Amino acid sequence: MTLFKDAAWMNEELSIMTDGVRKFFEAELLPNLDQYNKESCVSRDFWQKAGDNGLLCAAIPEEYGGLGGTFAHDAIIFGELGLTGDMGFGLHVHNIAIHYLLAFATEEQKQRWLPRLATGDLIAGICMTEPGTGSDLQAIRTTALKDGDDYILNGSKTFISNGQVGNFYIVVAKTDPSQGGRGLSLFGVETDDLPGFLRGRNLEKLGMKSQDTSELFFDDVRLDADCLLGGVEGQGFSQLMNELSWERLILAIIAVGISDFALRETIAYTTDRKAFGKTIMDFQNTRFKLAEAKTKIEILKAFVEKSVGKIIAGELSASEASMAKWWGSQIQNEVVDECLQLHGGYGYMMEYPIARLYADSRVQKIYGGTNEIMKELIARSLND
Repeated sequence: MTLFKDAAWMNEELSIMTDGVRKFFEAELLPNLDQYNKESCVSRDFWQKAGDNGLLCAAIPEEYGGLGGTFAHDAIIFGELGLTGDMGFGLHVHNIAIHYLLAFATEEQKQRWLPRLATGDLIAGICMTEPGTGSDLQAIRTTALKDGDDYILNGSKTFISNGQVGNFYIVVAKTDPSQGGRGLSLFGVETDDLPGFLRGRNLEKLGMKSQDTSELFFDDVRLDADCLLGGVEGQGFSQLMNELSWERLILAIIAVGISDFALRETIAYTTDRKAFGKTIMDFQNTRFKLAEAKTKIEILKAFVEKSVGKIIAGELSASEASMAKWWGSQIQNEVVDECLQLHGGYGYMMEYPIARLYADSRVQKIYGGTNEIMKELIARSLND
């Protein structure tokens, strides 16, 4: 099946791409999921295979190593990733970091970093969250202070996706602590053999076991001035805000794919499983619950398809991206919860994908901006 086959932006090229992406995930990701979950990390080998197949920088111009596509290409990739039922491959974070570079980096920075991010030689993360800060960017304590022509980076970050396997991070730091949010800047930091950089432990999470989520520490890390993203201090807050719509729509796309996967798994289970002499699907309650789930997914998908079209045209507002993120994650959690219930006791067993998916899905309402923050952002636009 093609998740977005009826979308106005779908074309023959994207349909062909869909088949290729699906076959790649079926051949390279699904057979290794158990291993990745046990090791709490997706292997660098898989990352490089994804790069070889054009999945890491699909919407990046060809001169920087990408496929030269649009957000539609990313939508295909993340939709197919959702349809695998997996949420551990940290591609969305890698993708978001890449788009910070595409939007704000100098030409020299793009040439230096994007081609290696496209191949998987560099695996990206975003160092924003700190212990005690959460969504409050103005409370960030990490600093990058001038020392001659260089910057000295000090601070700690937590909940960093790709924290163990990554080797390139967009780091949020204060270059002028006296200016609050206006003193924030972004830095591109390569961490291989970087003095003063330390990885903390791989954090033990409720779900997304194959996603390496870590603490990272920067102790008097010396950075060249050309690591400052865009070359101008104090632009970090606006840079972050301008790219959040991209991130939030990606999460909504994943929500559509995951919800559809959960529904298909549950239809198969209830069609096969018997109780009281008939299949679980024969009970009216089952059919009604699945009908409700199908309707929720189709309505969500329609809004996401429209939003993808708008972001391609440069017309998606921050409030619309917030709607997609909070509603997508809400529907995903509702659908997965109902599907687990229809599995009965087996739904609570980790040998069934629905159990893993239940644990994985909960974070969707937290990262990328909590759903409470999303509602606040939407509320601010009510009089627009």
